[in-house]
Amino acid sequence: MSLKLTVVDQSPVPGKQQELSPPALSARLAQACERAGYHRYWVAEHHNSINFAGPSPEVLISHIASVTESIRVGSGGVMLPHYSPYKVAEQFRLLETLFPGRIDLGIGRAPGGDGLASHALAYPYAQAREDFYPQQAMLLKGFLEGGIPDHHPYHELRVMPDDSPCPELWMLGSSGGSAALAGQIGMNMALALFIGPEDRPVTIVEEYRAAWREAGHAGEPQVLIAVSAICAASREEAEFLASSQVYWKVRAFRHGARAPILSPREAIDLKAKLGPSDRAYFDATLASVVCVSPAECRDQLGAIAERYGTDEIGIVAVTHDFEDRLRSYELLAASLNR
Repeated sequence: MSLKLTVVDQSPVPGKQQELSPPALSARLAQACERAGYHRYWVAEHHNSINFAGPSPEVLISHIASVTESIRVGSGGVMLPHYSPYKVAEQFRLLETLFPGRIDLGIGRAPGGDGLASHALAYPYAQAREDFYPQQAMLLKGFLEGGIPDHHPYHELRVMPDDSPCPELWMLGSSGGSAALAGQIGMNMALALFIGPEDRPVTIVEEYRAAWREAGHAGEPQVLIAVSAICAASREEAEFLASSQVYWKVRAFRHGARAPILSPREAIDLKAKLGPSDRAYFDATLASVVCVSPAECRDQLGAIAERYGTDEIGIVAVTHDFEDRLRSYELLAASLNR
């Protein structure tokens, strides 16, 4: 199977001091990944975070698309509950107009930040209830594809420029919660395996495809599987580099700690001081990261793609040093293109 690779970039703040800002590093990484043959470059949305510096995907997408030539650029994703579907439709229709045939709009329902950030994003209005998300997603698709029913009060609204095509539409999820919805609405689906060590069964993708067929949508549904992966000269070096993000996840996910990402040596030394439960979580999280040498890359990513029946893998890589991250993406692409 020929695999397409996508970058899922969270614009992480490196622990090692860099001359460029994290968004500028994202642009540099996008240019390198385009040269390496990546199919897409997606940027994430986070708020009130000291670790991720990408609060506005639409702005970063515009910049990255302007400094690249052919790679598809999109959101992975816009956290739709914070926003008006009409405004998001306008933003991405304009992006598609400026960069025709290159824009992806991926949406998600997670807040991308804490409760205070969500409150501030909604102010002075109340935060949207989570059960509004299906309506928001359907409205967004309707605005972009001209599918607002005649009886709907928004039927007469236009999304300008209205002679531009629709960006490619994706729904992101980390469990089965969004699978049926994506299939019913007719959006492509990206399943995030990188969030934590919990297993995401194949039935999630099967449910999505079944919902797509039952809804009678034309064409074939696309599935992208996003994984955490680090490639280095050896598997041992890859695991060493991955320990930085793994230790951060232990502290952030299990204890709510806000701290910069540490060097691999600091992370490994501090792991020895963790309690048994945290050490077990560290080991499980590390096992969920695809840590490979170039020789192992094709087999491991290929096995994931075969399991879920897809030909596209998204790569999330977070390291203490940006140069290690850049090299990991380059090695992954080179190993698949040989």
